[in-house]
Amino acid sequence: MVGRDIAASATKKSNTRLTGVDAPTMLGETQLNNARTRLVGSREGILADVVVALVRAWRRFRRASAGGWAAVSSVVTPLGWGIAVTVALSFAAGYGLGWLELIAVGWAGLLVILAAIAFLIGRTSHDASLSVPVNRVVAGENAVGALTVTNPTRRMLTGTRIEVPVGEGLADFQVPGLVPGEVYEDVFTVPALHRGVIPVGPVRAVRADPIGLVRRERAWEEQIDLFVHPRTISVPSMSTGFVRDLEGNPTRDLTASDVSFHALREYMPGDELRSIHWKSTAKTGQYMVRQFEQTRRSHLMLALSLADADYSGDEDFEMAVSVIGSIGVRAIRDDRTISVVASESTPEFASKRVLAVKKIAAVTGSRLLDDLSRIDRSATALELGDLARVAADAVAGISLAFLVCGSTVSVTALRHAAQHFPAGVEVVAIVCDPDAVPAFRRAAGLTVLTIGYLEDLQQSMARATA
Repeated sequence: MVGRDIAASATKKSNTRLTGVDAPTMLGETQLNNARTRLVGSREGILADVVVALVRAWRRFRRASAGGWAAVSSVVTPLGWGIAVTVALSFAAGYGLGWLELIAVGWAGLLVILAAIAFLIGRTSHDASLSVPVNRVVAGENAVGALTVTNPTRRMLTGTRIEVPVGEGLADFQVPGLVPGEVYEDVFTVPALHRGVIPVGPVRAVRADPIGLVRRERAWEEQIDLFVHPRTISVPSMSTGFVRDLEGNPTRDLTASDVSFHALREYMPGDELRSIHWKSTAKTGQYMVRQFEQTRRSHLMLALSLADADYSGDEDFEMAVSVIGSIGVRAIRDDRTISVVASESTPEFASKRVLAVKKIAAVTGSRLLDDLSRIDRSATALELGDLARVAADAVAGISLAFLVCGSTVSVTALRHAAQHFPAGVEVVAIVCDPDAVPAFRRAAGLTVLTIGYLEDLQQSMARATA
Protein backbone atom coordinates (compact mmCIF):
# COMPACT_ATOMS: atom_id res chain seq x y z
CA MET A 1 0.00 0.00 0.00
CA VAL A 2 2.79 2.37 0.96
CA GLY A 3 4.59 1.54 -2.25
CA ARG A 4 1.56 2.25 -4.36
CA ASP A 5 1.08 5.69 -2.75
CA ILE A 6 4.72 6.58 -3.36
CA ALA A 7 4.40 5.57 -7.04
CA ALA A 8 1.19 7.60 -7.51
CA SER A 9 2.78 10.63 -5.91
CA ALA A 10 5.75 10.36 -8.20
CA THR A 11 3.48 10.09 -11.24
CA LYS A 12 1.55 13.27 -10.29
CA LYS A 13 4.77 15.24 -9.82
CA SER A 14 6.02 14.04 -13.17
CA ASN A 15 2.76 15.10 -14.87
CA THR A 16 2.91 18.45 -13.12
CA ARG A 17 6.42 19.07 -14.41
CA LEU A 18 5.39 18.08 -17.94
CA THR A 19 2.38 20.42 -17.87
CA GLY A 20 4.48 23.29 -16.64
CA VAL A 21 6.91 22.80 -19.48
CA ASP A 22 4.30 22.45 -22.33
CA ALA A 23 2.08 25.44 -21.46
CA PRO A 24 4.60 28.16 -22.40
CA THR A 25 5.44 26.27 -25.55
CA MET A 26 1.81 26.15 -26.68
CA LEU A 27 1.36 29.85 -25.84
CA GLY A 28 4.33 30.78 -28.01
CA GLU A 29 3.01 28.86 -30.96
CA THR A 30 -0.33 30.70 -30.72
CA GLN A 31 1.36 34.07 -30.62
CA LEU A 32 3.52 33.04 -33.56
CA ASN A 33 0.45 32.07 -35.58
CA ASN A 34 -1.26 35.36 -34.73
CA ALA A 35 1.84 37.26 -35.76
CA ARG A 36 2.00 35.34 -39.02
CA THR A 37 -1.68 36.14 -39.66
CA ARG A 38 -1.11 39.83 -38.97
CA LEU A 39 1.93 39.80 -41.26
CA VAL A 40 0.04 38.12 -44.10
CA GLY A 41 -2.91 40.53 -43.65
CA SER A 42 -0.52 43.46 -43.64
CA ARG A 43 1.12 42.24 -46.84
CA GLU A 44 -2.25 41.74 -48.52
CA GLY A 45 -3.36 45.23 -47.43
CA ILE A 46 -0.21 46.77 -48.83
CA LEU A 47 -0.70 44.87 -52.08
CA ALA A 48 -4.32 46.04 -52.30
CA ASP A 49 -3.24 49.63 -51.68
CA VAL A 50 -0.61 49.31 -54.39
CA VAL A 51 -3.19 47.92 -56.86
CA VAL A 52 -5.65 50.72 -56.07
CA ALA A 53 -2.92 53.33 -56.45
CA LEU A 54 -1.89 51.86 -59.81
CA VAL A 55 -5.48 51.80 -61.08
CA ARG A 56 -6.02 55.41 -60.06
CA ALA A 57 -2.74 56.44 -61.62
CA TRP A 58 -3.71 54.64 -64.85
CA ARG A 59 -7.07 56.38 -64.94
CA ARG A 60 -5.47 59.78 -64.40
CA PHE A 61 -2.94 59.03 -67.11
CA ARG A 62 -5.67 57.90 -69.48
CA ARG A 63 -7.76 61.03 -68.84
CA ALA A 64 -4.72 63.25 -69.26
CA SER A 65 -3.73 61.41 -72.45
CA ALA A 66 -7.26 61.69 -73.84
CA GLY A 67 -7.39 65.39 -72.99
CA GLY A 68 -3.97 65.98 -74.51
CA TRP A 69 -4.86 64.05 -77.65
CA ALA A 70 -8.14 65.96 -77.99
CA ALA A 71 -6.28 69.26 -77.56
CA VAL A 72 -3.69 68.30 -80.17
CA SER A 73 -6.15 66.82 -82.67
CA SER A 74 -8.38 69.90 -82.40
CA VAL A 75 -5.64 72.23 -83.67
CA VAL A 76 -3.71 70.04 -86.12
CA THR A 77 -5.06 70.05 -89.66
CA PRO A 78 -4.85 67.09 -92.07
CA LEU A 79 -1.90 68.80 -93.75
CA GLY A 80 -0.23 69.12 -90.36
CA TRP A 81 -0.66 65.40 -89.68
CA GLY A 82 0.80 64.64 -93.09
CA ILE A 83 3.88 66.78 -92.39
CA ALA A 84 4.29 65.18 -88.94
CA VAL A 85 4.19 61.67 -90.40
CA THR A 86 6.63 62.70 -93.12
CA VAL A 87 9.06 64.08 -90.52
CA ALA A 88 8.88 60.89 -88.43
CA LEU A 89 9.45 58.63 -91.46
CA SER A 90 12.28 60.84 -92.70
CA PHE A 91 14.11 60.62 -89.36
CA ALA A 92 13.57 56.86 -89.10
CA ALA A 93 14.68 56.12 -92.66
CA GLY A 94 17.46 58.74 -92.67
CA TYR A 95 19.18 57.64 -89.47
CA GLY A 96 18.42 53.97 -90.12
CA LEU A 97 19.79 53.91 -93.66
CA GLY A 98 22.27 56.74 -93.34
CA TRP A 99 20.63 58.97 -95.94
CA LEU A 100 21.59 62.54 -95.24
CA GLU A 101 18.94 63.87 -97.59
CA LEU A 102 16.11 62.29 -95.55
CA ILE A 103 17.66 63.58 -92.34
CA ALA A 104 17.73 67.08 -93.79
CA VAL A 105 14.08 66.74 -94.86
CA GLY A 106 13.15 65.63 -91.35
CA TRP A 107 14.90 68.57 -89.66
CA ALA A 108 13.42 71.03 -92.15
CA GLY A 109 9.93 69.66 -91.53
CA LEU A 110 10.46 69.83 -87.76
CA LEU A 111 11.47 73.49 -87.99
CA VAL A 112 8.34 74.22 -90.06
CA ILE A 113 6.17 72.51 -87.42
CA LEU A 114 7.78 74.47 -84.58
CA ALA A 115 7.31 77.73 -86.50
CA ALA A 116 3.64 76.86 -87.09
CA ILE A 117 3.10 76.15 -83.38
CA ALA A 118 4.39 79.63 -82.57
CA PHE A 119 1.34 81.11 -84.34
CA LEU A 120 -0.95 79.52 -81.72
CA ILE A 121 0.67 81.37 -78.84
CA GLY A 122 -1.69 83.91 -77.33
CA ARG A 123 -5.38 84.19 -76.57
CA THR A 124 -8.28 85.71 -78.49
CA SER A 125 -10.01 88.27 -76.25
CA HIS A 126 -12.22 89.94 -78.84
CA ASP A 127 -16.01 90.09 -78.67
CA ALA A 128 -17.89 89.50 -81.91
CA SER A 129 -21.56 89.76 -82.85
CA LEU A 130 -23.50 89.01 -86.01
CA SER A 131 -26.70 90.49 -87.40
CA VAL A 132 -28.81 90.09 -90.53
CA PRO A 133 -31.20 93.08 -90.63
CA VAL A 134 -33.53 91.39 -93.12
CA ASN A 135 -33.60 87.63 -92.59
CA ARG A 136 -36.39 86.91 -95.09
CA VAL A 137 -35.78 87.43 -98.80
CA VAL A 138 -37.17 86.07 -102.06
CA ALA A 139 -35.22 83.62 -104.17
CA GLY A 140 -32.93 85.51 -106.53
CA GLU A 141 -32.30 88.43 -104.19
CA ASN A 142 -29.35 89.20 -101.93
CA ALA A 143 -29.29 89.64 -98.17
CA VAL A 144 -26.84 91.75 -96.18
CA GLY A 145 -25.13 90.69 -92.98
CA ALA A 146 -23.21 92.85 -90.51
CA LEU A 147 -20.21 91.86 -88.37
CA THR A 148 -19.19 93.80 -85.25
CA VAL A 149 -15.91 93.13 -83.40
CA THR A 150 -14.99 94.99 -80.21
CA ASN A 151 -12.06 95.11 -77.81
CA PRO A 152 -13.51 94.73 -74.28
CA THR A 153 -10.12 94.64 -72.54
CA ARG A 154 -7.90 97.40 -71.19
CA ARG A 155 -4.99 96.56 -73.44
CA MET A 156 -4.18 96.71 -77.12
CA LEU A 157 -5.28 93.65 -79.07
CA THR A 158 -3.42 92.56 -82.16
CA GLY A 159 -5.16 91.86 -85.44
CA THR A 160 -7.05 88.62 -85.84
CA ARG A 161 -8.85 86.66 -88.48
CA ILE A 162 -12.65 86.28 -88.30
CA GLU A 163 -14.68 83.76 -90.28
CA VAL A 164 -18.45 83.69 -90.77
CA PRO A 165 -19.90 80.50 -92.31
CA VAL A 166 -22.67 81.32 -94.79
CA GLY A 167 -24.42 78.15 -95.88
CA GLU A 168 -21.74 76.12 -97.62
CA GLY A 169 -19.61 79.22 -98.17
CA LEU A 170 -17.40 81.31 -95.92
CA ALA A 171 -16.99 85.04 -95.35
CA ASP A 172 -13.43 85.92 -94.27
CA PHE A 173 -12.44 89.13 -92.45
CA GLN A 174 -9.02 90.39 -91.38
CA VAL A 175 -9.61 92.52 -88.29
CA PRO A 176 -6.84 95.04 -87.56
CA GLY A 177 -5.40 95.76 -84.12
CA LEU A 178 -7.90 97.40 -81.76
CA VAL A 179 -7.25 99.77 -78.88
CA PRO A 180 -9.33 99.35 -75.70
CA GLY A 181 -13.00 99.99 -76.44
CA GLU A 182 -12.54 100.28 -80.22
CA VAL A 183 -15.15 98.77 -82.52
CA TYR A 184 -14.61 97.22 -85.95
CA GLU A 185 -17.63 96.89 -88.27
CA ASP A 186 -18.00 95.34 -91.69
CA VAL A 187 -20.78 94.07 -93.94
CA PHE A 188 -21.05 91.13 -96.30
CA THR A 189 -23.51 89.98 -98.94
CA VAL A 190 -25.36 86.68 -98.84
CA PRO A 191 -26.49 85.58 -102.31
CA ALA A 192 -29.91 83.94 -101.99
CA LEU A 193 -30.16 82.34 -105.40
CA HIS A 194 -32.38 79.41 -104.49
CA ARG A 195 -35.26 78.76 -102.12
CA GLY A 196 -34.24 77.33 -98.75
CA VAL A 197 -32.92 78.20 -95.31
CA ILE A 198 -29.33 79.47 -95.19
CA PRO A 199 -27.59 79.27 -91.79
CA VAL A 200 -25.38 82.31 -91.18
CA GLY A 201 -22.76 81.93 -88.45
CA PRO A 202 -21.65 81.24 -85.85
CA VAL A 203 -18.79 83.75 -85.90
CA ARG A 204 -15.38 82.29 -85.10
CA ALA A 205 -11.98 83.82 -84.46
CA VAL A 206 -9.13 81.85 -86.05
CA ARG A 207 -5.45 81.54 -85.20
CA ALA A 208 -3.51 79.64 -87.86
CA ASP A 209 -0.13 79.54 -89.56
CA PRO A 210 0.23 80.71 -93.16
CA ILE A 211 0.83 77.18 -94.46
CA GLY A 212 -2.19 75.69 -92.71
CA LEU A 213 -0.57 73.08 -90.45
CA VAL A 214 -2.32 74.15 -87.26
CA ARG A 215 -5.55 76.00 -86.59
CA ARG A 216 -7.27 77.06 -83.37
CA GLU A 217 -10.78 78.50 -83.29
CA ARG A 218 -12.92 80.36 -80.80
CA ALA A 219 -16.57 80.26 -81.81
CA TRP A 220 -19.53 82.28 -80.60
CA GLU A 221 -22.86 80.47 -80.36
CA GLU A 222 -24.98 82.99 -82.26
CA GLN A 223 -26.40 81.66 -85.51
CA ILE A 224 -29.05 83.26 -87.71
CA ASP A 225 -31.31 81.47 -90.18
CA LEU A 226 -31.88 83.33 -93.44
CA PHE A 227 -35.21 82.29 -95.01
CA VAL A 228 -35.21 82.37 -98.78
CA HIS A 229 -38.90 82.39 -99.72
CA PRO A 230 -40.25 81.01 -102.98
CA ARG A 231 -41.13 83.57 -105.60
CA THR A 232 -44.82 84.48 -105.53
CA ILE A 233 -47.15 86.57 -107.66
CA SER A 234 -50.47 88.26 -107.08
CA VAL A 235 -53.47 86.12 -108.05
CA PRO A 236 -57.19 86.98 -108.21
CA SER A 237 -59.06 87.14 -104.94
CA MET A 238 -60.47 83.94 -103.48
CA SER A 239 -63.81 85.69 -103.09
CA THR A 240 -64.85 85.57 -106.75
CA GLY A 241 -65.30 83.18 -109.64
CA PHE A 242 -65.28 79.43 -109.11
CA VAL A 243 -64.99 79.89 -105.35
CA ARG A 244 -68.77 79.84 -105.21
CA ASP A 245 -68.99 78.70 -101.60
CA LEU A 246 -68.35 82.23 -100.37
CA GLU A 247 -68.81 82.79 -96.64
CA GLY A 248 -72.54 83.23 -96.02
CA ASN A 249 -73.85 81.71 -99.28
CA PRO A 250 -76.71 79.24 -98.62
CA THR A 251 -76.68 75.64 -99.82
CA ARG A 252 -79.43 73.11 -100.49
CA ASP A 253 -78.78 71.38 -97.17
CA LEU A 254 -81.57 72.12 -94.67
CA THR A 255 -81.02 72.72 -90.97
CA ALA A 256 -83.04 73.76 -87.93
CA SER A 257 -81.01 76.87 -87.16
CA ASP A 258 -79.16 79.26 -89.46
CA VAL A 259 -79.64 82.68 -91.01
CA SER A 260 -81.22 81.85 -94.40
CA PHE A 261 -84.95 81.03 -93.96
CA HIS A 262 -86.32 78.32 -96.25
CA ALA A 263 -89.87 77.23 -95.34
CA LEU A 264 -92.30 76.05 -92.66
CA ARG A 265 -93.23 72.44 -91.99
CA GLU A 266 -95.24 70.49 -89.48
CA TYR A 267 -93.71 69.70 -86.12
CA MET A 268 -92.10 66.27 -85.81
CA PRO A 269 -90.95 64.52 -82.62
CA GLY A 270 -87.41 65.57 -81.85
CA ASP A 271 -87.67 69.12 -83.19
CA GLU A 272 -86.49 71.88 -80.90
CA LEU A 273 -89.19 73.96 -79.28
CA ARG A 274 -87.37 77.16 -80.14
CA SER A 275 -87.92 76.37 -83.85
CA ILE A 276 -91.70 76.52 -83.50
CA HIS A 277 -93.30 79.39 -85.40
CA TRP A 278 -96.13 80.39 -83.07
CA LYS A 279 -98.02 82.68 -85.44
CA SER A 280 -98.35 79.96 -88.07
CA THR A 281 -99.21 77.47 -85.33
CA ALA A 282 -102.10 79.72 -84.20
CA LYS A 283 -103.42 80.08 -87.74
CA THR A 284 -103.23 76.41 -88.72
CA GLY A 285 -103.97 74.86 -85.36
CA GLN A 286 -100.92 72.59 -85.73
CA TYR A 287 -97.42 73.06 -84.53
CA MET A 288 -95.26 74.50 -87.33
CA VAL A 289 -91.46 74.74 -87.24
CA ARG A 290 -89.06 76.85 -89.31
CA GLN A 291 -86.51 75.38 -91.70
CA PHE A 292 -83.30 77.10 -92.82
CA GLU A 293 -80.82 76.60 -95.63
CA GLN A 294 -77.47 75.67 -94.18
CA THR A 295 -74.80 78.31 -94.79
CA ARG A 296 -71.59 76.85 -96.14
CA ARG A 297 -68.29 78.04 -94.72
CA SER A 298 -65.53 78.27 -97.30
CA HIS A 299 -62.55 76.10 -96.39
CA LEU A 300 -59.68 76.00 -98.87
CA MET A 301 -57.15 73.19 -98.89
CA LEU A 302 -53.84 73.37 -100.75
CA ALA A 303 -52.09 70.03 -101.27
CA LEU A 304 -48.53 69.90 -102.60
CA SER A 305 -47.00 66.64 -103.80
CA LEU A 306 -43.38 66.10 -102.71
CA ALA A 307 -42.90 62.83 -104.57
CA ASP A 308 -40.01 62.68 -107.01
CA ALA A 309 -42.17 60.67 -109.39
CA ASP A 310 -44.59 63.59 -109.81
CA TYR A 311 -41.92 65.95 -111.18
CA SER A 312 -39.55 65.93 -114.11
CA GLY A 313 -36.94 68.12 -112.41
CA ASP A 314 -36.24 71.02 -110.09
CA GLU A 315 -37.82 73.62 -112.34
CA ASP A 316 -41.38 72.32 -112.20
CA PHE A 317 -41.04 71.54 -108.48
CA GLU A 318 -39.96 75.08 -107.63
CA MET A 319 -42.83 76.37 -109.74
CA ALA A 320 -45.25 74.18 -107.78
CA VAL A 321 -43.94 75.54 -104.46
CA SER A 322 -44.40 79.09 -105.80
CA VAL A 323 -47.98 78.26 -106.82
CA ILE A 324 -48.78 77.07 -103.30
CA GLY A 325 -47.22 80.21 -101.86
CA SER A 326 -49.07 82.54 -104.22
CA ILE A 327 -52.51 81.02 -103.64
CA GLY A 328 -51.92 80.59 -99.92
CA VAL A 329 -50.87 84.20 -99.38
CA ARG A 330 -53.88 85.40 -101.39
CA ALA A 331 -56.26 83.26 -99.32
CA ILE A 332 -54.75 84.50 -96.05
CA ARG A 333 -55.16 88.11 -97.19
CA ASP A 334 -58.79 87.38 -98.05
CA ASP A 335 -59.23 86.01 -94.52
CA ARG A 336 -60.19 82.58 -95.85
CA THR A 337 -60.08 79.44 -93.75
CA ILE A 338 -57.15 77.57 -95.26
CA SER A 339 -55.26 74.32 -94.71
CA VAL A 340 -51.95 73.59 -96.44
CA VAL A 341 -50.62 70.04 -96.54
CA ALA A 342 -47.78 68.23 -98.26
CA SER A 343 -46.74 64.63 -98.79
CA GLU A 344 -45.15 62.85 -95.84
CA SER A 345 -42.06 60.73 -96.48
CA THR A 346 -41.49 57.18 -95.27
CA PRO A 347 -38.28 56.75 -93.24
CA GLU A 348 -35.58 54.69 -94.88
CA PHE A 349 -35.73 51.71 -92.51
CA ALA A 350 -39.48 51.77 -91.83
CA SER A 351 -41.22 48.41 -92.15
CA LYS A 352 -44.47 49.95 -93.42
CA ARG A 353 -45.28 52.81 -95.72
CA VAL A 354 -46.30 55.99 -93.94
CA LEU A 355 -49.71 57.21 -95.09
CA ALA A 356 -49.81 60.72 -93.64
CA VAL A 357 -49.54 64.36 -94.59
CA LYS A 358 -47.38 67.06 -93.09
CA LYS A 359 -49.27 70.21 -92.21
CA ILE A 360 -47.74 73.54 -93.17
CA ALA A 361 -48.48 76.52 -90.95
CA ALA A 362 -50.79 79.00 -92.63
CA VAL A 363 -51.44 81.44 -89.80
CA THR A 364 -49.76 84.32 -91.61
CA GLY A 365 -48.28 84.73 -95.05
CA SER A 366 -44.77 85.02 -93.64
CA ARG A 367 -45.15 81.85 -91.60
CA LEU A 368 -46.47 79.98 -94.62
CA LEU A 369 -43.53 81.06 -96.78
CA ASP A 370 -41.09 80.18 -93.97
CA ASP A 371 -42.35 76.60 -93.92
CA LEU A 372 -42.35 76.42 -97.72
CA SER A 373 -38.67 77.41 -97.61
CA ARG A 374 -37.85 74.19 -95.73
CA ILE A 375 -39.63 71.56 -97.82
CA ASP A 376 -38.01 69.42 -100.48
CA ARG A 377 -38.78 66.47 -102.69
CA SER A 378 -38.33 62.88 -101.58
CA ALA A 379 -38.29 59.53 -103.32
CA THR A 380 -40.43 58.00 -100.55
CA ALA A 381 -43.01 60.79 -100.30
CA LEU A 382 -46.67 60.09 -101.09
CA GLU A 383 -47.63 60.58 -104.70
CA LEU A 384 -50.55 62.80 -105.63
CA GLY A 385 -53.24 60.10 -105.53
CA ASP A 386 -52.32 58.91 -102.04
CA LEU A 387 -51.85 62.51 -100.91
CA ALA A 388 -55.40 63.38 -102.02
CA ARG A 389 -56.85 60.31 -100.29
CA VAL A 390 -55.10 60.97 -96.97
CA ALA A 391 -55.75 64.73 -97.10
CA ALA A 392 -59.47 64.21 -97.77
CA ASP A 393 -59.69 62.15 -94.57
CA ALA A 394 -57.36 64.31 -92.47
CA VAL A 395 -58.84 67.74 -93.24
CA ALA A 396 -62.50 68.20 -92.36
CA GLY A 397 -64.98 70.57 -93.98
CA ILE A 398 -63.16 71.09 -97.28
CA SER A 399 -65.10 73.11 -99.83
CA LEU A 400 -62.35 73.84 -102.36
CA ALA A 401 -59.22 71.76 -102.88
CA PHE A 402 -56.16 72.72 -104.93
CA LEU A 403 -53.91 69.81 -105.98
CA VAL A 404 -50.51 71.03 -107.19
CA CYS A 405 -48.09 68.68 -108.95
CA GLY A 406 -45.52 68.42 -111.73
CA SER A 407 -45.63 67.54 -115.40
CA THR A 408 -45.43 63.76 -115.03
CA VAL A 409 -48.92 63.37 -113.53
CA SER A 410 -51.48 62.36 -116.13
CA VAL A 411 -55.04 63.62 -116.42
CA THR A 412 -56.29 60.15 -115.51
CA ALA A 413 -54.30 60.24 -112.28
CA LEU A 414 -55.74 63.68 -111.55
CA ARG A 415 -59.30 62.38 -111.99
CA HIS A 416 -58.62 59.45 -109.66
CA ALA A 417 -57.18 61.85 -107.08
CA ALA A 418 -60.24 64.13 -107.32
CA GLN A 419 -62.57 61.19 -106.66
CA HIS A 420 -61.24 60.85 -103.10
CA PHE A 421 -62.96 64.08 -102.06
CA PRO A 422 -66.61 64.11 -100.95
CA ALA A 423 -69.37 65.24 -103.26
CA GLY A 424 -69.75 68.99 -103.40
CA VAL A 425 -66.05 69.71 -103.03
CA GLU A 426 -64.66 71.72 -105.94
CA VAL A 427 -61.27 70.25 -106.97
CA VAL A 428 -58.75 72.30 -108.96
CA ALA A 429 -55.58 70.59 -110.20
CA ILE A 430 -52.66 72.81 -111.17
CA VAL A 431 -50.04 71.08 -113.31
CA CYS A 432 -46.65 72.81 -113.51
CA ASP A 433 -44.97 71.97 -116.80
CA PRO A 434 -42.20 74.33 -118.01
CA ASP A 435 -42.51 72.97 -121.56
CA ALA A 436 -46.27 73.38 -121.89
CA VAL A 437 -48.46 76.23 -123.00
CA PRO A 438 -51.13 77.46 -120.59
CA ALA A 439 -54.29 75.36 -120.76
CA PHE A 440 -57.66 75.31 -119.02
CA ARG A 441 -60.16 72.49 -119.07
CA ARG A 442 -63.01 71.17 -116.98
CA ALA A 443 -64.14 67.63 -116.31
CA ALA A 444 -66.73 66.15 -114.00
CA GLY A 445 -65.96 67.74 -110.64
CA LEU A 446 -62.44 68.67 -111.71
CA THR A 447 -60.79 71.77 -113.13
CA VAL A 448 -57.30 71.33 -114.60
CA LEU A 449 -54.98 74.32 -115.04
CA THR A 450 -51.68 73.77 -116.86
CA ILE A 451 -49.03 76.50 -116.57
CA GLY A 452 -45.60 76.83 -118.12
CA TYR A 453 -44.46 79.87 -116.11
CA LEU A 454 -45.51 81.18 -112.75
CA GLU A 455 -46.98 84.26 -114.44
CA ASP A 456 -49.39 81.95 -116.29
CA LEU A 457 -51.07 81.23 -112.95
CA GLN A 458 -52.48 84.73 -112.81
CA GLN A 459 -54.03 84.45 -116.26
CA SER A 460 -55.32 80.93 -115.66
CA MET A 461 -56.95 81.91 -112.37
CA ALA A 462 -58.51 84.97 -113.99
CA ARG A 463 -59.88 82.82 -116.78
CA ALA A 464 -61.24 80.29 -114.30
CA THR A 465 -62.98 83.01 -112.34
CA ALA A 466 -64.55 84.55 -115.45
